[in-house]
Amino acid sequence: MRKSMTLLLFSVFALMPLVSQADDYLKQIKEFELEDHRGVMHSLAEYKDKDYIVMYVHGSGCPIARLSVPTYLAIEEEYADRNLEFLMINAFIQDDIPRIAKEAEEFNIQFPILKDADQSVARSMGVERTAEVFIIDPRTREIHFRGPINDQLGYETQRNSASNHYLKDALDTVLAGGSVNMNEIPDAKGCLVGFFLS
Repeated sequence: MRKSMTLLLFSVFALMPLVSQADDYLKQIKEFELEDHRGVMHSLAEYKDKDYIVMYVHGSGCPIARLSVPTYLAIEEEYADRNLEFLMINAFIQDDIPRIAKEAEEFNIQFPILKDADQSVARSMGVERTAEVFIIDPRTREIHFRGPINDQLGYETQRNSASNHYLKDALDTVLAGGSVNMNEIPDAKGCLVGFFLS
């Protein structure tokens, strides 16, 4: 009896870090005022009338991020009749506004690409890589999904078509009032976002 109780307690304590990590994975975005690639300032407060913000982690010149942009734009168009705001955020140390604007023009990106110059917003979200996408409630600041758009792109690999559409499935789920099972969502593939030493 004592041995089985010891094993039970060990199992509980062994699982505690995993539960904590799962709870920490979906964070809250901080309030922000960020300049976009056109020099216009944006705050989180201006999107309070939206059901959700869909935010893509941008990085100029990152191969996977560049290859993912057309799919992200297509999803924005597909959900145009829903009360969503599509944005991008750039926390790349090496990217400045002119460089971001040049890539926006190349891809005909019409929505704001927010420059997170001090990286504080990206830190609050737990950003790790480009091409990662977040679904955010602008009123509570809670993040309901983070992950890749789909499974088409990997490191040095590219499928002809995607088998799993993580972002679209997540949008359908949260718009219907459900919760995304993040245990089924893989990590996003993309370029590592280097952060300033804090």
